Amino acid sequence: MNTYPLAATDTATMLRRNLRRARRYPSLTFFIAAIPVVFLLLFVFVLGGTLGAGLGGVAGGRAEYTAYVLPGILLVTVAGAAQGTAISVAMDMSEGIIARFRTMAVARSSVLTGHVIGSVIQTMLAIVIVMVVAVLIGFRSTTGPVEWLAAAGLLALTAVAISWLSVALGMVSKSVETASNLPMFLVILPFLSSGFVPTDSMPDGLSWFAENQPFTPLIETVRGLLLGTPIGNSGIVGVGWCVAISVVGFLWAMRLYDRDPGA
Repeated sequence: MNTYPLAATDTATMLRRNLRRARRYPSLTFFIAAIPVVFLLLFVFVLGGTLGAGLGGVAGGRAEYTAYVLPGILLVTVAGAAQGTAISVAMDMSEGIIARFRTMAVARSSVLTGHVIGSVIQTMLAIVIVMVVAVLIGFRSTTGPVEWLAAAGLLALTAVAISWLSVALGMVSKSVETASNLPMFLVILPFLSSGFVPTDSMPDGLSWFAENQPFTPLIETVRGLLLGTPIGNSGIVGVGWCVAISVVGFLWAMRLYDRDPGA
């Protein structure tokens, strides 16, 4: 018997379960979008005038900085969803649901894949909200629908990578409280990238780190797709990071899922 249709059915069941949980705990979904929106408004209206003038463009000021900072905020949105995913998985672990699923005739990957797909859906909805707010405060793209679709695809791919890593972090956590703290480094990384200021404005050591960490090529690619700025090899590097993180997160999460609970 072909197991793929069964795995797809099990995954759909687990996805429905996680979407129902999202409705039951709307605060988690709310904060995925609310925190990036607050960051966007803070950076644009409090710091945007000064930081925008330092970008060296002809427009300068707040309008230019809105365009510059939005890709970084979008990646913060993706990274911010990691905490909710890890908490959700840790809750399943602490309540014994994962242990029960291990004993049932359920495709072993479907339990975790349901968490990942649910997280990606929540993240993309949050990104839409952030984009709407950005347009309302003055963001204007200079590219067309194809570039917008490519940017959405890259953000979704990033969300998949972050979600698989978050699932593993949630499973390895000893408690829900630990799971809420472990993914925090993912939220910090976008701030140590080219998302908010150019990397060449940073001290040498920090500049090197910013240029070689995963979020900078992703941000530069999204920026190029939305604003028409040069992308170079950032797209290839960014996709490579997403694939690598997805594979590591998936293998780690599956190993933890298969692990003997008594071990």
